[in-house]
Amino acid sequence: MKIAVCVKQVPDSWAEKKMVNGRLDRESVDAVLNDLDEYAVEEALKIAEAHGGNEGDGAAHSITVISMGPERATEAVRKALSMGANDAILITDPALSGSDALMTSKVLSQVISAGGYDLVICGTESTDARMSVVPAMISARLDWAQLTFASEVSVEPASSKVSITRTTEAGVDQISAQLPVVISVVEKINEPRYPSFKGIMAAKKKTIESKDLAAIGLSAQAGWSEVKDATPRPPRAAGAKVTDDNGSGAEALVNFLAEKKLI
Repeated sequence: MKIAVCVKQVPDSWAEKKMVNGRLDRESVDAVLNDLDEYAVEEALKIAEAHGGNEGDGAAHSITVISMGPERATEAVRKALSMGANDAILITDPALSGSDALMTSKVLSQVISAGGYDLVICGTESTDARMSVVPAMISARLDWAQLTFASEVSVEPASSKVSITRTTEAGVDQISAQLPVVISVVEKINEPRYPSFKGIMAAKKKTIESKDLAAIGLSAQAGWSEVKDATPRPPRAAGAKVTDDNGSGAEALVNFLAEKKLI
C-alpha cells in the first residue's frame, strides 16, 4: 500500500506573527513542521508497522511525505523523514507564493493522483491558518472518500477497508470506507515519536524530489482569494486592580465580577 502524508512548514507557534501586504510574514520568524502534521506522520508509520512495515527490501508499504512551499520547507520535510517516512516530494514555485486553500488542494491532489497512492493522511489543520478544509478539498478533487477528524484509525489491507472513530459534540461516530481514502487525524490519536539519531542521519540520505508547477502539469494562476486588509490585534488592556481599603476589597471584587456577569 502506498501512503501519502501531506505536511506543511509553518511559522513557529510561539513567534510573533504579522501581515505584510496582505500575506503572513514568514521570512522573519523561525519555521517548523506543522505540529498537527506530526500526528499524521506518526499514524502512517503505525499503520505501516502494523501491516508489514515500510523499511527494507520487499516492504509491504511505502510512506511519501508531500509538501508545498518554498525551498526552505525542506527543513520541515526532513523532520518527517527522520521520523521514518521513506521519501518526499516538495512542490516549490515562485508562482505559488500566497496561495490559498483552493490552490493548495489543487496542487496536492495533482501530485497525489499522479503518484498512485492508496491512502492519504493529513493533520486536521495548519497552525498558521487553522481552516481545517484542505483534507476535504483534496478528497473532493480526487473524488475519494473522506474520513475526517479521526481519533482512531483501523486499516484492513486484505479487504481494502478503512475505519475510523470520530468524537463529536453529538457523540462517537464509527465510519468506514473503501480505499482510496483521505483521512485527517486529531491530536488525541497518538503520540508522535521523537526522531532518533539513526533516523536523523538516515533522513539526510533519503530523497526529496523537488518539482515546480510545470513538472506536475499545472500552470501558474492567481489564488481564488486574497487578503485585502488586515489589522494587528490590539494590545491587551490593563487589568482591573482591586484594593482592600478599610475592608472593602471583598465587596469591590464581587461588584467587579457581577459587572462582568461572572456571578
